[in-house]
Parts: sequence; structure tokens; C-alpha cells
Amino acid sequence: MTQPPPPQVWPSLRARDAHALIRFLTEAFGFEATAVYADGTQVHHAQLSWPAGGGIMLGSAREPDGDDDPWPQRPGNFGAYVVVTEDPDALFARAVAAGASVVAEPHDTDYGPDGSRDFTVRDPEGNLWAFGTYRGEPRKS
Repeated sequence: MTQPPPPQVWPSLRARDAHALIRFLTEAFGFEATAVYADGTQVHHAQLSWPAGGGIMLGSAREPDGDDDPWPQRPGNFGAYVVVTEDPDALFARAVAAGASVVAEPHDTDYGPDGSRDFTVRDPEGNLWAFGTYRGEPRKS
């Protein structure tokens, strides 16, 4: 198997309990915890890689020191379409078994050249995760 290319865009989020969210994302969806830099309960930086390429970064939410918060995003405000899974129905079952809340059950769409089979769930922190077979439109030359 060839190595997927390194991500060039890193969606990032914060979590009330980053350790628990990392466990959930690896168990429910199959992300790989590539790096976790923590000090006790505080996760300063975590990199979770998607097996087919790409990934996310996350860390523990913390109260800002004064008015200067370098990353003001609060937990539970993240949403992502994670591309791609070859078997969205199996991944949906895995996610629900791990405790994901269902937003949209697997369904077929008509967008893209071949359509897509998608589903959307919410993690324990409240973030939205949509998975499907849509690979995106080809770039124009």
C-alpha cells in the first residue's frame, strides 16, 4: 500500500475532554492517533490521521488568559465532511456502536458524477461528522 500524501489543510478543534474525544474518534471512525502531546488531563496538541490521507488537529479547551485567546473556537462547534469511506454503512454501524448520535442515517445523494452515499453523526462533544463516498469534483486544468 502506498503512503497517503501528507495533509496540506488541517481542520482543528478543541475539546472539553480531549483524551476522551481522541479515544472516540479512533474507535468510532478509525482515525489514527499519530501524535498526542499532553500534560496530565490537558492535551496541548494532537494529530489524528485519516487512513486514506488527511487528518485533523485537536487540543483541550482552556479559558483564555485575559482577552487574548489565540484560538477562540469553543468545543462542540466543529463540522467536517470526512472523505472518503468505501463502506459508509459499515462505518455508520461502527460509529453508532461507539456512541455517536445520529443526525442523518446513510442515504444516497445525486451530487457528483456517481452520486454519493452519506451519513452524519455527532460526537460526544457535539461536533458534526459526515462521511460518504463523494470524492469531490475533478479540478479544472
